[in-house]
Amino acid sequence: MRIPIIAGNWKMHKTVAKAVAFVNQVKDQLPPADQLQTALAAPTLSLVPMVQAAAGSPLKVMAENCYYQDEGAYTGETSPYALYQAGIHHVILGHSERRNYFHEDDELINKKVKAALRNGLCPIVCCDDTMARRIAADDKIHWAVNRILADLKGLSEADICNVTVAYEPSWAIGSGQSADSDQAEEGCYLIRQTINDMYGEEVANNVRILYGGSVTPANARAMMAKSDIDGVLVGTDSLDPRTFLEIVNH
Repeated sequence: MRIPIIAGNWKMHKTVAKAVAFVNQVKDQLPPADQLQTALAAPTLSLVPMVQAAAGSPLKVMAENCYYQDEGAYTGETSPYALYQAGIHHVILGHSERRNYFHEDDELINKKVKAALRNGLCPIVCCDDTMARRIAADDKIHWAVNRILADLKGLSEADICNVTVAYEPSWAIGSGQSADSDQAEEGCYLIRQTINDMYGEEVANNVRILYGGSVTPANARAMMAKSDIDGVLVGTDSLDPRTFLEIVNH
């Protein structure tokens, strides 16, 4: 059974004090984790205080990125080993902002995915398409699928069962223009079919696939009702406790 997950991605927002205050405001208003998992991805500075604030609640705290080495002379990077030791168990990898602004490619993301898994972290691996490709040609979903092939290359069946995939059309992220629920379902369905081709039906049916891209309280219910969408990755509307709780309690 795939337990749905609703995860907020704060990106580079909130001070430590504001992050902890947010956790304290929402942590007692969340459904049981065996029904719906809730998580917040926050800047590295806030992670440990948030883990401490969330202790004993259903809320999970996630990292927004990590490096592919456990330690070393890598100034400014975040160790997956250190994240796990700090009580973090999930990390977002391959977000379109990391790919576009920091020029992360599929080879690097594949290394990060393997490093996260090696250290006991469950990666949420993002893949996207672009509006230009989507309008210009019919291959936009195939492009997203090919990205999954590259990002998950070399993972074992045991590994892939600890991976969550987030389908995020880059044209929808932060734009206020979301894919409709049918478009989102198509992307998630074809990602699942790709995982089926790689690992078989049983494994594919156990991998959670999320939709992300301008998720709001108004569209979350329709997304979550689709059979191949196992949750949502929320950006802007996860910054406000009220709208985050509206989405969680859809």
